[in-house]
Amino acid sequence: MKIRKGDKVKIISGKDRNKTGRVLKVFPNSRKVMVEGLNLIKKHQKPRKEGEKGQIVEVARPIRKKKIKFVCPKCGQPTRIGYRLVENNKVRICKKCQSEV
Repeated sequence: MKIRKGDKVKIISGKDRNKTGRVLKVFPNSRKVMVEGLNLIKKHQKPRKEGEKGQIVEVARPIRKKKIKFVCPKCGQPTRIGYRLVENNKVRICKKCQSEV
């Protein structure tokens, strides 16, 4: 996958459309990523100890890779990522401004 941990991404579809956040974790086998503070669901949690109350907590869920776009740190626009060879090293580049990421 071209998206990595720590990248800034923008969600392009779904309930959190047009929101941006940092990638916390990448799941390459299922082609999903976990984005900080986005795609939250409410989960009902049972009381664990006697006398404790149950509660509703918000939990971040992974989002599909096709629903996000990488945000270039230089031009600040959502874009795709390409690769270029620089001195036998593979470097990620922004498809809009052609700068190294």
